[in-house]
Amino acid sequence: MKKITLPLTREAIENLTAGEGVLLSGVLLTGRDCAHKRICEYLDRGENLPFSLAGETIYYAGPCPAPEGKACGSCGPTTSARMDSFAPRLLDLGLKGMIGKGERSEEVCDAIVRNRAVYFAAIGGAGALYGNAVKKSELVAFPDLLSEAVYRFEVKDFPCVVAIDCKGGNIYKK
Repeated sequence: MKKITLPLTREAIENLTAGEGVLLSGVLLTGRDCAHKRICEYLDRGENLPFSLAGETIYYAGPCPAPEGKACGSCGPTTSARMDSFAPRLLDLGLKGMIGKGERSEEVCDAIVRNRAVYFAAIGGAGALYGNAVKKSELVAFPDLLSEAVYRFEVKDFPCVVAIDCKGGNIYKK
């Protein structure tokens, strides 16, 4: 398994190949459908977001409340296709990584290559494993969305597979 430090650097992204296992450590954001819709509403109105997308990685997940002594409860990936209508726009604004489960649309694949970004696949059903990888959690934006709000996670050895690399390699198209 390749160890990758977040935020992603151009060099790290360029050295990833579809099918590789990785352990991510560092800072990422969470966001699901409702958060993505809200982000695009802000952008449509010409408003600044309460956080920057540039260079960030978004994990498509809605964390469960943290039990005593933990930073996060169970936090498994959601189906990435639900964010496909938003992802190309966010990639064009500087988003560098996405983590979720399942295939992506052709438009998202094209945007990944165009923006030299990466899509990581997480393991569905492994929410407890991912929750344990979260060492710190902070609410960043949209608290009214509850678990679908945007959180900033500090993670350690967060396991994923490179699903779509910046050169267009795609584990779903083999």
